[in-house]
Amino acid sequence: MYRILAVFLHIFLALTIGGSFQSGITLDVKAPMQVSAGSEFEVIVDIGKGDLESFSRLQQSLPAGLTATPYISENADFTFDEKRVRLIWLRMPKEDKISIVYRIRVDQRLKGTFSIDSKFSYIDENERKSVTMISDPITIMPSPDIDPDLIVDINDFEDKVIPYIPGGTGETGMLCARQAPIKNASDGSYTVRLLVNKESRQKFAKIEEEIPAGYTAENIEPRESIFTFRNGTAKFLWMNLPSDQLFTVSYKLVPKKANAAPPVLKGKFSYLEGEKTTSLDILQTDMDLAAIEPSQLGVLINSLSTPALADNGTIKTNLQTTTGTTTNTNAQGNQNRETKTSSRKQSKVDQAYLLQPEGGIYYRVQVAAGHRSINIKKYFKKYKLDMEVKTEFHEGWHKYSIGSFPIYKDARDYRVHIWNTTDIDDAFVSAYNNGTRITVQEALMIANQTWYR
Repeated sequence: MYRILAVFLHIFLALTIGGSFQSGITLDVKAPMQVSAGSEFEVIVDIGKGDLESFSRLQQSLPAGLTATPYISENADFTFDEKRVRLIWLRMPKEDKISIVYRIRVDQRLKGTFSIDSKFSYIDENERKSVTMISDPITIMPSPDIDPDLIVDINDFEDKVIPYIPGGTGETGMLCARQAPIKNASDGSYTVRLLVNKESRQKFAKIEEEIPAGYTAENIEPRESIFTFRNGTAKFLWMNLPSDQLFTVSYKLVPKKANAAPPVLKGKFSYLEGEKTTSLDILQTDMDLAAIEPSQLGVLINSLSTPALADNGTIKTNLQTTTGTTTNTNAQGNQNRETKTSSRKQSKVDQAYLLQPEGGIYYRVQVAAGHRSINIKKYFKKYKLDMEVKTEFHEGWHKYSIGSFPIYKDARDYRVHIWNTTDIDDAFVSAYNNGTRITVQEALMIANQTWYR
């Protein structure tokens, strides 16, 4: 009896190990045995389909912290959503064997080992069948550029890392940012660079920028889009977005007359969310967008702002120095306008948790942000924070922060304390001047303080 069972088991394993099945359909997943955190690697899926030509689907599950983008899809409709890679064929290619290739980006904070679960489903003689397999283990080597206290095992990543509070438009991190226009000394023109964080979106999207009177727009780098400039609007249009999660486009603003006022721009980024078109305002930053990595998105979000106009029509920064004193009149005007918007947005938030402005330069530690307000007491109770969480509405985000530190080093040290005593790994220092958010670099300059890692 045992010998019969052993023979049966041997036959069964011979038919299944390695992804080979009685139906003639074979599945083989190839990936590196070792990858580095913060890098990309390719996954190759070989499907031996024989004469199969009907509807088919390949689905693979990935752990949190990994994002997938297509490379070679063999006419399949590729999507990546909710930690799943899906490729769907209404009709398979005619070749007996096809190879699918896509890329996985590894979050810079990861370490540990994972495998890729695969399931290929198809129709055979009006019956749904499937082939499953699990890839060999893939080991993530931690990044030497990341503080060891921030590195998380991939099996714990989803529970420990909270980049944004779920809910509301844009909660998945869709973002379009504009680098402040750079003036070209040779001809007085300006170079405008925009960065898109598209997450896993693949289909239709567009950027529309309102070009001020007195300027025309010329294409520099369209990044697989169709660029047009008509009726005072510069537009980048994609039927299919680039494969990279982060990418930049750029254009040039050419003044019609000499000594034209510096341009102040306004724009929107639109994309498909299911069957619905969603639009986001394009926000501006002084950061170099050509150098942004996915791990720096939190820093970028904190730096975003809308450029303001001085009385003479020029762009005005938050930092003005006169005879040894520092003022922030333009920022105060922005604050007044934002306070009105904030009061409407925060109408449903308990007033006891609203962040109140303080005088001078001070720093807080931001612990979360989201597009919808939340029950602060209930949400943050699980983290057992030793300071009270306050909220503010800033540039379209409900931001949540703790503490008030006149010295940057104290805020930096408390941020490390948060990292070490809670599961909040994305906490960072934010800076204020008389209640208005400014960059940490500006605050250090104003207060004549030293920056610390």
